[in-house]
Amino acid sequence: QVQLVESGGGLVQPGGSLRLSCAASGRIFSIYYMGWFRQAPGKEREFVAQIWWSAGTTSYADSVKGRFTISRDNAKNTVYLQMNSLKASDTAVYYCGLVPNLGGRYDYWGQGIQVTVSP
Repeated sequence: QVQLVESGGGLVQPGGSLRLSCAASGRIFSIYYMGWFRQAPGKEREFVAQIWWSAGTTSYADSVKGRFTISRDNAKNTVYLQMNSLKASDTAVYYCGLVPNLGGRYDYWGQGIQVTVSP
């Protein structure tokens, strides 16, 4: 089984920054890509960013482009999300996910971590 554990969330003022981490452990045979999603109260889970594990290629939701940066540490099986210029609309529970193989889906998820942006 694969476990994903997020850390780094919390309360921050508008315009501030936070860095989320997600460490993968357990029976990891391969990682194709890892990503971040978020779910605000009363809304569906939405894509935030993802990174292709081997090449490091990234993609972002339009709402976070230019403010958020996803990166990874292959040796630690860890993905990061640097969030700058945070807005109240970024308030949500953030989840990391893992796709193990080409053509696969997000089969593994973390437990989620709260990010609150408020004065």
